[in-house]
Amino acid sequence: MRLRNIPGSREAIAQSEFVIPEKEMILYRGRWSDAFGADRPLFLEIGMGKGRFISELAVLHPENNYLGIEKYSSVLIRAIQKRSKMPDVHNLLFLRMDAEYITEIFAPEEVSGIYLNFSDPWPKDRHAHRRLPSRQFLERYRQILKSDAVVEFKTDNTVLFDFALEEAAAAGWEVLSLTRDLHRDPVMNEGNIMTEYEERFSSLGNPICKIILRP
Repeated sequence: MRLRNIPGSREAIAQSEFVIPEKEMILYRGRWSDAFGADRPLFLEIGMGKGRFISELAVLHPENNYLGIEKYSSVLIRAIQKRSKMPDVHNLLFLRMDAEYITEIFAPEEVSGIYLNFSDPWPKDRHAHRRLPSRQFLERYRQILKSDAVVEFKTDNTVLFDFALEEAAAAGWEVLSLTRDLHRDPVMNEGNIMTEYEERFSSLGNPICKIILRP
């Protein structure tokens, strides 16, 4: 899907108090608690879209710090607009970056969990390494996650979900929980926060798949 360019989005992102400037990201490596002004467990949502999921998560869990990662300015600007209406929330910040570089931004065992929600499927085989649940990305996650941390992945794309399972097995990751119909699974659906895509696809009758993985 082609993203519509929003005039002025890059300038607004550069001026936002909720976005860590690109040149400052590396300075927080190993000490992201400083960016929040509080030492709390750090969780990432990679490819956060318009930010509904991570915004709700931050409200529900003030005991954690949350960083939303998004590389598209036209999408990130929507998350910033949501964030600006949350003055009482102090545990949510954003990064505009490509997730390929996360090992340069986060130190080993610095991250307590990662969320991947409705990631770009990159359907062409030659682009498989760009898929967020690929073995290449799993290796990056392994480097920055704490020993007991997990990756949670949701999608309505069954081909991408099967790919994620194959990649996890090849990379030696453990499957802790799995469902191919999240909203009909009372255990895995408990406390589920829906993303914008999840709400749209489920309203069309598409089953939502979810897997929880541990290195």
